[in-house]
Amino acid sequence: MLRGPGRLVTVSVAPVAALAVALLSSLSRCSFLEPEHPAVSALSPYFGTKTRYEDANPGLLPDPEAPRRDPELLEDTCTPVQLVALIRHGTRYPTAKQIRKLRQLHGLLQARRSGDGRAGPAGGRNLGAALADWPLGYADWMDGQLVEKGRQDMRQLALRLASLFPALFSLENYGRLQLVTSSKHRCVDSGAAFLQGLWQHYHPGLPPPDVADMECGPPRINDKLMRFFDHCEKFLTEVEKNATALYHVEAFKTGPEMQNILKKVAATLQVPVNNLNADLIQVAFFTCSFDLAIKGVKSPWCDVFDIDDAKVLEYLNDLKQYWKRGYGYTINSRSSCTLFQDIFQHLDKAIEQKQRSQPISSPVILQFGHAETLLPLLSLMGYFKDKEPLTAYNYKEQLHRKFRSGHIVPYASNLIFVLYHCKNAKTPKEEFRVQMLLNEKVLPLAHSQETASLYEDLKHHYKDILQNCHTSEECQLPKVNNTSDEL
Repeated sequence: MLRGPGRLVTVSVAPVAALAVALLSSLSRCSFLEPEHPAVSALSPYFGTKTRYEDANPGLLPDPEAPRRDPELLEDTCTPVQLVALIRHGTRYPTAKQIRKLRQLHGLLQARRSGDGRAGPAGGRNLGAALADWPLGYADWMDGQLVEKGRQDMRQLALRLASLFPALFSLENYGRLQLVTSSKHRCVDSGAAFLQGLWQHYHPGLPPPDVADMECGPPRINDKLMRFFDHCEKFLTEVEKNATALYHVEAFKTGPEMQNILKKVAATLQVPVNNLNADLIQVAFFTCSFDLAIKGVKSPWCDVFDIDDAKVLEYLNDLKQYWKRGYGYTINSRSSCTLFQDIFQHLDKAIEQKQRSQPISSPVILQFGHAETLLPLLSLMGYFKDKEPLTAYNYKEQLHRKFRSGHIVPYASNLIFVLYHCKNAKTPKEEFRVQMLLNEKVLPLAHSQETASLYEDLKHHYKDILQNCHTSEECQLPKVNNTSDEL
């Protein structure tokens, strides 16, 4: 029985049950078709670093606050004693640079519409005209700032991790949380939102206080740790500011795959192909992703591309990440040594305190950074390395590549080190084990594919990075000898 306005409405149970069955049947038939939900697009798996966390981790969709325990997580005789998490900021606005390019493209479409009022096929309005009328919705001041969806990403991640590791995230440990962040607002705000999620875990229904008034205090800014790339002279000179470092990215933009998309989009939008370039095509593609992630809307920008286009555009984005943050140049990953060593210093200290029967001073360390923080570190550790480098000329050969940035570092991506103390260990060496999780799934060791490692074995495997990688030396530019020998 349903209560309507001012009266009771009796509803027959049988038709409702039949309707439910029909709906379920319909949903099951449609599951492999183009998604019909306004906030879903078949392009979603191909947005690279602009990918929503739930698209890379679809198991979270039914209940984003409920933890999903990986069956490979250690349990029984092994107890987690410390967690060190590197967390990318949540969903953000486009950068000012991206917004300016979008405004340029939007201006092209509006100019074409005002100069040519032709209707589309069958007398309908064409896609270019629809996009000319579609509100931009982005202004320069937004410039990469965290959006409300990004705060939600962080609050929900906090709730899941606190439920997954209740002993570490206990209320008594709350004051001992250690938070570090990049100075960028989107990272500082992500840390604050994560703390609000923890408050919700501890005090359901109570509004959280200001982060500055929380017992653990606000996140501490440390750019040398979380934006190490900005402090590495060799990286800045040889990669960041080097016009030829991204050769393969630029070559792919003018290659056959991108040129085919350029012509196709020009025809679809009815603009001269000479008015478009690869950067404008890419910003149109990313605008589809921003509208999905920020507004929960499948906008007409998504209709410009099909899945084949999306795969090419994903590769373009991955090429940039590969050559600027991944395996393209050794300095990309070696510049992250300081961060890697910092993680193991925390783990070393926790083991030392445990061995002395002292309380762990920092049971949970949370570090908020960027995709540019996580990708070099994962490359340093040997993850997602393909047999052949990604280049402008092997797109088809790399269709099944490991290095897919959207699967590795979507918004809110996280790399977590969990240190366990194991009872009934036969030797002191077997007492401490480590597991790593990437985006809340156990990450097998790059060198053995085992799901857990003795701590000492892990340290031994990465001995070169821990002992011989010194940022001051790695990031130092080769000295140029300006003196000339005289005869």
